[in-house]
Amino acid sequence: MRAVIQRVSKASVLINQEFTEAIDQGFVVLLGIENEDTSTDVKWLVQKIINMRVFNDSEDKMNLSLMDTEGELLIISQFTLHASTKKGNRPSFIKAAKPEFAKKIYQEFIDESRKHCNLKNGKFGAHMEVSLINNGPVTIIIDSKNRV
Repeated sequence: MRAVIQRVSKASVLINQEFTEAIDQGFVVLLGIENEDTSTDVKWLVQKIINMRVFNDSEDKMNLSLMDTEGELLIISQFTLHASTKKGNRPSFIKAAKPEFAKKIYQEFIDESRKHCNLKNGKFGAHMEVSLINNGPVTIIIDSKNRV
């Protein structure tokens, strides 16, 4: 499971050109799911994201977590995070999970995250337009297969 996390001051998503969801301060999480992902990956990644200390404290140091700041999450499924560009100019998505499996894990990720914080999410498999103001900018990439 691969996530691109962006610290935002606000973000929103349009689905099929209609306003759907918006958050204020927090993270936009672009989530890519692969065939080998499990519930263990989900729980590990959620904990990593909600406890990541990248929000500024009173001394302007990145020292606070999403939980400390009561920030929000906007979770967007994005299979293209598992693109392989080794050969040619057309990416291969062979490592991206098949839609039936990916949708199940995506929903599990949403459900696990919801236990800890306020969140909004995109629609799995839909065409989405994500708008955000990246605060910092702060962008972090995490892969659950690279824990050590």
